[in-house]
Amino acid sequence: MSMIAKELLQVGETVLAKAGCWDSRIDAEIIMMHLLSIDRQQLFLKLPNLLDEKTCEGYFALIDLRASGTPVQYITGEQDFMGITFRVNEHVLIPRQDTETLVEYVLEKGKELLDHHKVGNGGLQILDLCCGSGAIAVSLSKLLINAKVSALDISKEALAVAKENAASAGAGKSIKFIEGDLFSSLKKGIGKPTYHMIVSNPPYIRSEVIPTLQREVAEHEPMLALDGGEDGLDFYRRIIEEAPQYLKKEGLLYLEIGHDQGAEVSQLAQNGGMFEEIQVIQDLAGKDRIVTCKLKPKEKKRKTKEKNKSLKS
Repeated sequence: MSMIAKELLQVGETVLAKAGCWDSRIDAEIIMMHLLSIDRQQLFLKLPNLLDEKTCEGYFALIDLRASGTPVQYITGEQDFMGITFRVNEHVLIPRQDTETLVEYVLEKGKELLDHHKVGNGGLQILDLCCGSGAIAVSLSKLLINAKVSALDISKEALAVAKENAASAGAGKSIKFIEGDLFSSLKKGIGKPTYHMIVSNPPYIRSEVIPTLQREVAEHEPMLALDGGEDGLDFYRRIIEEAPQYLKKEGLLYLEIGHDQGAEVSQLAQNGGMFEEIQVIQDLAGKDRIVTCKLKPKEKKRKTKEKNKSLKS
């Protein structure tokens, strides 16, 4: 059955609203724009037009998919982040605005290091752990001149998406992609890679909480990128313990966190004894979003060891 575009849009919105989709109107519009390959302005002009039966059937099929809980980004296959359009699918987390806070903060600090000539002739070396879609790595590579970015993930499928995003953004030759479980795939000992900055948005949801999340997240986004273990801190423990081996002198570590994890992750960094200047940074909503810290100079690390030794005796 053929329908006027405006009426079709209204039906789609009603179906999504009844299915419990929060932004039913916006999602209905996004799906129609995706189906018709038009932008928002063109959609407005298209509303009085009659759409043929095949187009209407295609629209209803996508609306049903969204009503079943599939995120609209997985339907359209894309999500904007830091002004760049990223391809996404069920193998990667959907990039969120919260993570833009992390990228913007790293960009600011990275530019400071470059402006003060603290990176040497090799350029600013950055490692993105748990890179997923490549949103962080690609954004830093595009927006931070003279940055040499490495992007690491355990998922071969996620790395394939990240590589495609890097290529489409014109950063395909600028980023080194590494498959592995955190630092395990990096060379150890003499000749191992070291970085001025290590950045990560690791899995940090407590295992028992995941079933209570929105169905779009719990049932569709990759569990591998969500599950942070019993207390949500498994990856932070590993990163904080191993990162000092791969940071250059006074290197910087930036970790995205859940809104209620600032104190716990900061304490982990404090307990490790290898970091100083530990800070919790809030996002635009005023919620804890980043823990940042700096590797202690060697002499300070020695003093810490001596102090701990004297306390034990």
